[in-house]
Amino acid sequence: MPSIRPFIPALLAGVTALALAGAARAEGQIRIAQQFGIGYLILDVVQDQKLIEKQGKKEGLDIKVEWTSLSGATGMNEALLAGALDVVSAGAPPALVLWDRTRGRQNVKAIASLGSMPNYLLSNNPKVKSVKDLSDKDRIAVPAAGVGYQSRTLQIETARLYGKDDYKRFDAITVSLSHPDATAALISGGSEINAHFSSPPFQYQALENKNVHKVISSYDILGGPATFNFLYGTQKFHDENPKTYRAFYNALVEAAEFIRNNKARAADTFIRVQKSKLSPEFVRKIVEDPEINFTVSPERSFVYAEKLHEIGVLKHRASSWKDYFFEEAYAQPGS
Repeated sequence: MPSIRPFIPALLAGVTALALAGAARAEGQIRIAQQFGIGYLILDVVQDQKLIEKQGKKEGLDIKVEWTSLSGATGMNEALLAGALDVVSAGAPPALVLWDRTRGRQNVKAIASLGSMPNYLLSNNPKVKSVKDLSDKDRIAVPAAGVGYQSRTLQIETARLYGKDDYKRFDAITVSLSHPDATAALISGGSEINAHFSSPPFQYQALENKNVHKVISSYDILGGPATFNFLYGTQKFHDENPKTYRAFYNALVEAAEFIRNNKARAADTFIRVQKSKLSPEFVRKIVEDPEINFTVSPERSFVYAEKLHEIGVLKHRASSWKDYFFEEAYAQPGS
């Protein structure tokens, strides 16, 4: 799977024109970027069933939807702030960091959760049974070293084990690598990569190899089921396009309901939209996993907000999850 960096110059080449045109853009247009993996199944269903277009008609709009696939929070955030995208998707920590850093300016906030699912720290080093067993001889692959969902989750656990002043202890042994490439490296062995903070479906692929084992789950670190990815955007897009925004949010709610009631069909949707080579049986097993919940409601996202503030990653302290979500999400339960 290609990395984000080669896409950025091409994606941002027309940013100036897009930004200038942005002021004149009327209701009925939305540009969305998603990453790769089953964590984005809600968006796959939205795209496959043209639910934004469907919900738009209820608002009296013929909505034009543009979809882009990118990998990594850095590229997502660059494109969003440059005005090249309206909605992006990434892990809860990168979204919270952007909320923190754009307060009083672009005012980026979360739109919805894309579901709760565990991320596993995996290793093919038999000596690594816990986080405390990691040493400078290990190399941990993550999509965005130091700043992405997996790195931030590991930093929270590291702060718990070694104190908040040492939360970056393992940053020196993390390496930026896409989930597909990291999975291949972990399974094949023989490279410097002997650990991978993974996500579905890649972690389940890796665990089919007898030499790979789970060290810890993000659920262990966060105290239970927790939101993996957020969708987020700017206050400008939210405020200037209320009908389009409402249609988009309602499409997400409809997609989540579809997945809950049609898990086998949802698994087939993932394979079709993401052109996955995984077997339908394997994907269905993941979608039906009781640890995984495809919901637009945030779960334990506030744990991230609290912990990242404690270690100094976030400058602003949130009083509740509603501080960093747009108000449409308040209709759903959240935490």
